[in-house]
Amino acid sequence: MNGRRTPVLLGSTVLTLFVIWHTCDSGNVLVYPIEGSHWINMKILIEALHSKGHSITVLQSDKSWYIKEDPLFYETITVPVKASLDEKMLEEDFVKLIDLLWAEGSVINFLRLFIDMMMKYKDIHIILKEMIVNMLEDQRLMKSLRDRNYDVVITDPCWGGGTVLAHYLKLPLVYNVRWLTTGEGHFAIAPSPISYIPLTGSGLTDKMTFIQRVKNMLYFVLLIIQERFTVRPIYQEVCDKYLGPGADFYMLMQAADIWLMRVDFVFEFPRPTMPNVFYMGGFQCKPGGPLPQHLEDFVESSGEHGVILMSLGSFISKLPSSLTDEIAAAFAELPQKVIWRHTGDKPATLGNNTLLVNWLPQNDLLGHPKVKAFVAHGGTNGVQEALYHGVPVVGLPLFFDQYDNLLRLQERGGARILSGTKLDKTVFLQALQEVLHDPSYRVNMQRLSRLHKDQPMKPLDQAIFWIEFVMRHKGAAHLRTESYKMPWYAYHSLDVIGFLAIMAFTAVFLTVICVRCICCRLCLKRKSKIE
Repeated sequence: MNGRRTPVLLGSTVLTLFVIWHTCDSGNVLVYPIEGSHWINMKILIEALHSKGHSITVLQSDKSWYIKEDPLFYETITVPVKASLDEKMLEEDFVKLIDLLWAEGSVINFLRLFIDMMMKYKDIHIILKEMIVNMLEDQRLMKSLRDRNYDVVITDPCWGGGTVLAHYLKLPLVYNVRWLTTGEGHFAIAPSPISYIPLTGSGLTDKMTFIQRVKNMLYFVLLIIQERFTVRPIYQEVCDKYLGPGADFYMLMQAADIWLMRVDFVFEFPRPTMPNVFYMGGFQCKPGGPLPQHLEDFVESSGEHGVILMSLGSFISKLPSSLTDEIAAAFAELPQKVIWRHTGDKPATLGNNTLLVNWLPQNDLLGHPKVKAFVAHGGTNGVQEALYHGVPVVGLPLFFDQYDNLLRLQERGGARILSGTKLDKTVFLQALQEVLHDPSYRVNMQRLSRLHKDQPMKPLDQAIFWIEFVMRHKGAAHLRTESYKMPWYAYHSLDVIGFLAIMAFTAVFLTVICVRCICCRLCLKRKSKIE
């Protein structure tokens, strides 16, 4: 009896393992990424999925900046486009913006350039629209994508093409998200009372005065205007043509199955959230690894004073020369060694203690015990890595969300922001010395680091779990609220309030009429008795 059972049990076990392996470990994933630092963290997700046995296909344009073929981890499908984003031109525009931002007496020029940048932002999405249109027009490509039987689409919704493609192919959709086409992701999916939730760009915290709440409301109105009249119409035109007239782009964007947020509540201000939002802040962080020998030698030569690291992210690698001269002069007066990612002309005031590099292993350097401070622009990746390693920050916010990111660290005592004044050697040097010599900065960042790491599951493991969850169950509709299908007036119960107000007014009106009628009858009776 036992002898006959064993082969049956063994066969069942093998079959079960095969089914689990087939449904989980061999999923088919389609990725619609975006450029810059967003691609850097998307690639980390891709490599983690590949390590689990999944097959990955990455869509890219033939004029991509960062996305390159990598047969070890993913297959690429290249989409030809006529227009492309000019990386060098965009960087030059941003450098001009920075120059005006830090200069005095240039408010008019700054406002003019700001408006110009907003128009450029619209032009960028018009260019991005070409890629998704070219894909949808290519019936051979669309048939190929359908025939591959993908289990899920992963996209960064900061660009809208991935959202449109997932709904066109009728596939489950997972976001690697912090930003949508306009604004922070939570505002599209979760209740967001602007009385205590600051909008990105407002420079506010979750503790606002009345005047600050007015400012936050004005930012909210501007955000709605920007979203309704600059970006949404671009993608709505694509939806109308390829998904049908009933397909509303904003609703499709809200309908993603899982939102993997690149923040956590050690970093972000507390706020309402939703069941299909999961937090993977710092998922790209890891313990510092060994440094290249020349950097290791330079770091070790700093002795007890340690090292300052400066990097402005993957997009901006240089600043206006007048600004770099002030920064270099301040660095030259410090006993610390400095490693500075800088690709522009060598500053005239550069000291012997400063090493200029074209590229640096940022995470590994931040994890080195001799790194005492991080001069950063405030991008999400750099801020999260500084928090993970407990390194205090001197912030030089440039644009977009960077000031708001640094503000969250400053509110928690881990950063010092330089913004709103003309930056010169004296101001920069004082900020550096404050962060280096006031122990509270490092103590606070170390505390945040401990909080961030004290989780039941690593952020990257949680992200992979929920992607595989969607693949196993063909979506996650049970976690998704249906509120996105409601018109705005119904979502805010304005129709109900209006109905109840009319009913109350009618009841009061009828009561008044009845009382008047009764009073009139009583008056008539009294008159008749008197007569």
